[in-house]
Amino acid sequence: MHSRFHTVTLAGLLYGLLSFAAFAQDKTSESKALHARTDAAMCANCHGSEGRAVKDSAVPSIAGLPRDYMVQQMHAFKDGSRPATIMHQITKGLTEAQITSIADYFAALSR
Repeated sequence: MHSRFHTVTLAGLLYGLLSFAAFAQDKTSESKALHARTDAAMCANCHGSEGRAVKDSAVPSIAGLPRDYMVQQMHAFKDGSRPATIMHQITKGLTEAQITSIADYFAALSR
């Protein structure tokens, strides 16, 4: 009886730890998604909600663009090798983590 109690207790503790780990992982994924959406929100003023610019706008839609292309273009704006009106100023303030987060976010959206 005594050893059965320990086995049941140990199984319960193990189940609880695994459940907590899964919960923590879900929260981490949820947190990353929220941060990515927050980073990407700064783009909405010009590129439209969810990266879809207004029809016939001079500003391109960025939803669904390939991730690597977006990273490359943001680096080009940041280092000044791609001409821009405002993007060079915006990208100068972005960290590498923000650039990849924004690129991942918009690449995951449909065109």
